[in-house]
Amino acid sequence: MKSKSIGILTKPKFPEVKATVHAVVNWLRDRKIDVILDSTSAALLSERGGVQKTHLAQKADVLLILGGDGTMLNAARLAGERGIPILGVNMGGLGFLTEVRLEHLYPSLERVFANDYVLDERLMIKSHIHRHGETVAQGVVLNDVVVSKGTLARMIELRIAIQGQFVTNLRGDGLIISTPTGSTAYSLSAGGPIISPAVRSLILAPICPHTLTHRPLIVPDDVEIEVTLTSKDEGAMATLDGQVGVALTQGDSVLLKVSEHRTRLIRFPESSYYAVLREKLKWGDG
Repeated sequence: MKSKSIGILTKPKFPEVKATVHAVVNWLRDRKIDVILDSTSAALLSERGGVQKTHLAQKADVLLILGGDGTMLNAARLAGERGIPILGVNMGGLGFLTEVRLEHLYPSLERVFANDYVLDERLMIKSHIHRHGETVAQGVVLNDVVVSKGTLARMIELRIAIQGQFVTNLRGDGLIISTPTGSTAYSLSAGGPIISPAVRSLILAPICPHTLTHRPLIVPDDVEIEVTLTSKDEGAMATLDGQVGVALTQGDSVLLKVSEHRTRLIRFPESSYYAVLREKLKWGDG
């Protein structure tokens, strides 16, 4: 890779982050690689400057993520339209997205510079929240959009339409609209299926539905989904990738479709999606 610059995104709460950032920045600079730090990483190194997170992906050719899957979801949104390659190093817990272990950090970087990697393209969901015909919020997510009840509400009622065709009225705690990447996240906890990222589809997974016959629904990746809050509930929310929350009121609609942009994760050829599943979910080896 003729990489001109690497942007580093971290989550400072991990105890070993400071030492790791310090070491990797020195390692990269020794190799004449231009390092771009966000303001958080710069502060960890007691360096002046650092760019805003939103500018990191605009300036860098590659993003290096030192954190957990939450940091990676943040990076995916930042990379957005540029779709620059992302290398995720797992410093957190479960970590489906940040698959490189910390002890493999430097060999992995060497392989990136030697072009010994593949790009794993993951689809994202583009969402718009409409109120009285106007867009009040929007965003792109890698994992999921969740429409859910407030802490005090008993249940919410949602009207679901796909390609303009009415599907169902759902009463329950909410609905998860997930990508295949997000199928191992909240959707899995709600009883949704695990879907290989190679399958171009979206999952609609009800959360604690009042009618037990409501089950997860898998739809093609070229449809538009509309979820309308029909009940009058205080505290109902649309949450994007578990990180950005938007309050909903009765009549609000969440429109979702697959984004034209992709998240591009750096993977190594010997790393199998199924091996990651087996390890993370502690399936049997037999």
